[in-house]
Amino acid sequence: MANFVLTAGAAFAVLGTAAAAQDLTEVSFGTNWVAQAEHGGYYQAVADGTYEACGLDVTIVPGGPQANNRALMMAGRIQFNMGGNMLQAFSAVKEGIPLVVVAATFQKEPQMLMTHPGRVSSFEELTGLDTMIIGDNGFQSYYQWLITEYGFDAGKRVPYTFNPARFISDEDSAQQGYVTSEPFAVEKEGGFAPDIWLLADHGFSTYATLIETMQATIDESPEVVKCFVEGSAIGWANFLYGDNAAGIAAIKADNAEMTDDQIAFSIEKLKEFGLVDSGDAQELGIGAMTDERNQDFYQKMVASGVIEDGIDIASSYTTEFSNSGAALPVVKALTGK
Repeated sequence: MANFVLTAGAAFAVLGTAAAAQDLTEVSFGTNWVAQAEHGGYYQAVADGTYEACGLDVTIVPGGPQANNRALMMAGRIQFNMGGNMLQAFSAVKEGIPLVVVAATFQKEPQMLMTHPGRVSSFEELTGLDTMIIGDNGFQSYYQWLITEYGFDAGKRVPYTFNPARFISDEDSAQQGYVTSEPFAVEKEGGFAPDIWLLADHGFSTYATLIETMQATIDESPEVVKCFVEGSAIGWANFLYGDNAAGIAAIKADNAEMTDDQIAFSIEKLKEFGLVDSGDAQELGIGAMTDERNQDFYQKMVASGVIEDGIDIASSYTTEFSNSGAALPVVKALTGK
């Protein structure tokens, strides 16, 4: 453990952001669900002192079915929030909410469709299945893109009830889910590993698991934003490639129902599909964003009728903090790449 903490501290020293012998600034970060491996980098950065190294005392506020952490952030009760994908940020601009995405932890949206093993041999063949098990939010967003881009049939959609039983029993169906979660449930309950079709690998180009804050926080405390964004990136590098025992323990402390098997499965899929460390992140560092990528996704959503044209999406995010490459030396030290 000492080795990777030293690596994180060294990275901050190079960037000139080490916070020696100073009072820590208290900030809170709201996640989008109960503690899980998909939040691992943030828990890791708290547990191993990475945030402290640049001057922050970070409290993670878990989400859940009764939580609305975005509302808490807009009310000024927490400073940072975990967003879903860029659609929410675009909508905030439309509604006149001064919310800004300051980093994109996931280079790929973890949303996927899964099918029974060998039932289809290509993504395009999914349109030939009889049933699409899709939740309301998915139907109103990415499924509209699937209709426009690939010719999926709205009439085949049935609501997803967050229970895999229907999918398990119907070989001619596809079901939505996160690549890090639902396939694990199917393996446990159905006894088979489903085929996974990650939407991001077929053109659904949004960033995901975003770090959001309010414009006022950026204006008043840019050094706090910088520390949180860069500390989170280093935390993710250590969680994925270093000794993540402290991060896992912190997750389980916040969520007693989380199992070691589920955490291991999720980490495996995070790596296998390059959710965190791929694409722009390999050159610009974990958390990176580009104007071109955001514009591409926006135009796809406009073409699919998901969101209206004419929104000033440039005001929905900033790359001022996300593209510093803070985690690159940590990744290199831990992986040799």
